Amino acid sequence: MTQESPLIVERQGPIGKLTLNLPKALNALSLDMIDRMAAQLDAWESDDSVACIWIEGAGGKALCAGGDVVALYKASGSYGEQGASQFVQDFFTREYRLDYRIHTYPKPIVVWGSGIVMGGGIGIMSGASHRIVTETTRMAMPEITIGLFPDVGGSWFLNRMPGRTGLFLGLTGAQFNGTDALYCGMADRLLPSEASAALLERLAEQPFAGNGQENHALVSRAVQSLELSAAEQPAPNLRTHYDEIQQLTDAPTLPEVYRDIVNYSGEDPWLQRAAKTLQAGCPLTAWIVWEQLRRGKHLSLAQVLQMELALAMNMCSNGQVKEGVRALLIDKDRSPVWQPAQIDEVTAEQVETCFAEPWDGENPLADLE
Repeated sequence: MTQESPLIVERQGPIGKLTLNLPKALNALSLDMIDRMAAQLDAWESDDSVACIWIEGAGGKALCAGGDVVALYKASGSYGEQGASQFVQDFFTREYRLDYRIHTYPKPIVVWGSGIVMGGGIGIMSGASHRIVTETTRMAMPEITIGLFPDVGGSWFLNRMPGRTGLFLGLTGAQFNGTDALYCGMADRLLPSEASAALLERLAEQPFAGNGQENHALVSRAVQSLELSAAEQPAPNLRTHYDEIQQLTDAPTLPEVYRDIVNYSGEDPWLQRAAKTLQAGCPLTAWIVWEQLRRGKHLSLAQVLQMELALAMNMCSNGQVKEGVRALLIDKDRSPVWQPAQIDEVTAEQVETCFAEPWDGENPLADLE
């Protein structure tokens, strides 16, 4: 019995279709999948018969629930044994390179972000020219639960959300729906979840030409024609809680913001869940979120990804990821023993060390512009 490919490559007229095909793992991004996507995008860029790219997830439950953190767990260091394997550098380098490729791709890319879209799935989706969510979409950057940080360009897109909603989402890993994604700039249109086949058919019928701008406009009109009306869209969380989020994140230092969020005493279940996730999360990650947004505020996308590559390697090297994934997915005791254990125990030197480039010579993403 042959193993199915982790990426299904198909053509539907002028549409090049990529399907992430690990449905039992909610289409978690493997290095093999990343490499295959990158190679196919390269091939289709120079293929004049391909006018538009379509990316979706198999199984109907998720576009992509994130990166293959179990593989990263196996390749990461434990507390006190500083070090991570070459796999860690290869994985993040090639994942971030793929994300950058999507951001800068000359042809329209439609990403069908129905169901779960988290972590690395947001990395695939955020750079697409046409980012589609549905009434079933559940998005989040929940890396604080596993001792990583909101990567795949999080320092870029969280900084561009209204007010301090990006900081709040990064610290709490709070889930947000399709309506929220439109509000915070992470999606372009909200369509019914059953409309994917109809949209693909409509796209395949478009009179695409050689002009990229015209092709983008054709895709935009096709997508817009199937959009759910405002009355049919899910009730928002981010817009509804905007004022409370601003209040909870208003203090000038991270320890104060941390205390304000975890001490939330209101009755709202969405905010209660966010507070509990932050309280149980990795204290060093909370500091990284605070600092990556501060440092990333005026960086280009390429500079952000270069900075995040160092962060990702260091968090896999210093034991945080090993412990976080162990507690959540390996032993499943949901009782990570974080080191440092408290927000006030994290030193400025420990935070600075996370941003230090861990390789000899040039940044592996130095060629991004």
